[in-house]
Amino acid sequence: MALAYQDYYTLEDYQHWVGNWELIEGMPYAMAPSPTVTHQTVAFNIARKIKEQFDSKEGTCDKCCVLMETDWQVSNDTVVRPDVMVIYQSIDERVTITPGVIIEVVSESSTKRDEVMKFDLYQREGVMYYILVYPEKNLVKVYFNMSVGFKKLADSCDGNAEFNIGTCSFLIDFSLIWR
Repeated sequence: MALAYQDYYTLEDYQHWVGNWELIEGMPYAMAPSPTVTHQTVAFNIARKIKEQFDSKEGTCDKCCVLMETDWQVSNDTVVRPDVMVIYQSIDERVTITPGVIIEVVSESSTKRDEVMKFDLYQREGVMYYILVYPEKNLVKVYFNMSVGFKKLADSCDGNAEFNIGTCSFLIDFSLIWR
């Protein structure tokens, strides 16, 4: 049964909401409950490994930035908050440019949103690499954005993957990210 009326929200509405929300194509999505300890540990481990590599490459990664739980303002009706993202351009206080890498740690409550809605959104917006991490299975899926959409590069629980975006390059050893 189709709804006769459906609310549509914008960035202006989103900025007044209390709590943790994402706004995808005008539809609000609550980010509740808060992430589990395992979820946060895995996301932190990934971000830390990337940041350590940026810090060790003086001069070559000046514009490279790794962020956790930060809003990406995609458009006037879409604001998402990836678990981890890598930006390879200078930014101010708000992320309004397309990240080069987005990593989502998938939980039971976020599976559909991460695997379908955000997959399509990130693909359409030109995110170069999209990484889905499943802590309960110790599984990682890595996608690379080709001119025709995402192509799966890896589907494993350990091993290394190298990422090159702009002047930023880093390696993630997936065997070292688990809780």
